[in-house]
Amino acid sequence: MRNLTLLLSLLLFLPACGPAGSDSTRTEPDILTSTTFLADVVRNVVGDRLVVGSLLPVGTDPHSYQPTPQDLVKISESKLLVINGLEYEHFLEPLLENAGGERTILIASEGLEPRTMEDEENAGKSASDPHMWLDPTRMVDYVKNIRAGLTQYDPAGAEGYQSRADEYTEKLISLDEWIKEQVAQIPPERRLLVTNHEALGYFADRYGFTVIGTVLPSVSSDASASAAQLAGLVDQVRASGASAIFLDASENPNLAQQIADETEIIVITDLHLESLTEGGPAATYIDMMQHNVTQIVQALH
Repeated sequence: MRNLTLLLSLLLFLPACGPAGSDSTRTEPDILTSTTFLADVVRNVVGDRLVVGSLLPVGTDPHSYQPTPQDLVKISESKLLVINGLEYEHFLEPLLENAGGERTILIASEGLEPRTMEDEENAGKSASDPHMWLDPTRMVDYVKNIRAGLTQYDPAGAEGYQSRADEYTEKLISLDEWIKEQVAQIPPERRLLVTNHEALGYFADRYGFTVIGTVLPSVSSDASASAAQLAGLVDQVRASGASAIFLDASENPNLAQQIADETEIIVITDLHLESLTEGGPAATYIDMMQHNVTQIVQALH
C-alpha cells in the first residue's frame, strides 16, 4: 500500500471540477471532509454557498475506523476533500488508491509544525502528533488554509470566504481566551493530565498542563500497551499525584479503569476529542472544546 503522503502529493495536482453551485435544495456534498469537526469548521467558512459533508459519521474514532463500500463511492464522487493530514487519516489510504474520479485534496494542517514523539511501533523513528485542532490557536491556522483552498477551488466565492473566515477566527480567539479563564481555576500543581493516548499534547502546551502519561503510548487509540508500560504508568501516576484519567467517549475504558483501581484516581469517559456529537454536548467544534474544558476543570480544580 502506498504511503498516504505520497498519494496526497500526487492528488493535489489533479484538476477538479468547479463547485456545483449554491442551490440550497441540494443535499449531496460539494465538499467532503474526513471528520465531523472539520466539516463544522468548513461550514463556518463556506456558509450557505456550498454543501459540506463528513466522510466519517458522528461518534467515530478515525484511528480505528474501517472503511465501507459507501465510503469508496463518496470519495469517487468527491471534487474537494478536506483532511487533517499528519498521517491522521490512515483509513483513507485504500479509498484513495481505489477511488475513481479526480479531486483536490485540501490539507488543513499544511505548513504547521507538529509535535513529535517516539514511534512505539517503529523503533528509532518519530511520529507526528496530528491532534492540532485541540489547540484553538492552531485551528485559526486551519481556517487560513481552508479559506485559501476554498478560494482556489471557487474563486467567485472569495469575498464571502474571507468575510466568514474572519468572523469565525474571532470566535476561535474568544474561545482561546475563555479556555484560559477556565483553566485559571485549576491550581498550577493540579494541572496534570493522564490520557488514553497521546491526544492532548497541543492542548497541554497551550494552557500550561503537564501530560503525566498515557495508557497507550501512541498518537493513535488503535495501539496496544504492554504490562510493563501499564506498570510504569501506575508508578508515574502515583509519583505525580495526578487525580484523573481523561478518555474520549469512543475509547474502551477497561485499561484506564485498571490504572484507576490501582492508583485510586477517577476516570472521566465523556470527552469528545475526535468527533462531534449529534446535538449536545459537542454539536460544533466550539461546543466540543467548551465541553472538554468544563470536564477537565471540574475534575481537577
